[in-house]
Amino acid sequence: MVQTIRSVKIMTGQKTIVLEKPHILHRIFFFLSVIADPSTWHDVRISFDDPQFVSFFYLSGARKYFEAEGADIFQGNVWVYNASGVDVWMSSTEILH
Repeated sequence: MVQTIRSVKIMTGQKTIVLEKPHILHRIFFFLSVIADPSTWHDVRISFDDPQFVSFFYLSGARKYFEAEGADIFQGNVWVYNASGVDVWMSSTEILH
């Protein structure tokens, strides 16, 4: 079993892969979080293997994290796009088995 922890600063209007597709092991848990004051508003979008962000999940307002676990969770690249007017820090954790 392997645990990966990463923090990355995403500039305004930029997108990046925060969790790369596992090649040998199988992802059983992942957690993404915006590192910010709970009272601040950020428009951060999460996309699953879709760098064009045609379909995405919002992390905005009071919602500052996304979590998934289990044998059948997403196994591809996890992209994050910062659509807010300020730079944001993202923290990501995954467990591979």
